[in-house]
Amino acid sequence: MNDRIAIHVDADLEELIPGFLDNRHKDAARLAALLEAGDFAEIRRIGHSMKGAGGGYGFDAITDIGAAIEEAALCRDAAAIAASAVELSDYLSRVDVIIEP
Repeated sequence: MNDRIAIHVDADLEELIPGFLDNRHKDAARLAALLEAGDFAEIRRIGHSMKGAGGGYGFDAITDIGAAIEEAALCRDAAAIAASAVELSDYLSRVDVIIEP
């Protein structure tokens, strides 16, 4: 799947979006290492943070993925965490941010 995803963001958030997305890319990369280390507490924290922040920036899918990661970490479901990390990376690779005046 390579369909682009258009996300409309209020101009007031324009300066914050690059850092927000960069941090989500870093989260996606960290999840594999944390999973290998068995650090479900830190994985849960990342998921919880994503769940709380995604919608506030207009990225509802990040909220949903974060919630899935948090729940999977609580259940120690490594396969679900890995799948969510792939979903996050895929989503981030397809997002086009459109700034709304």
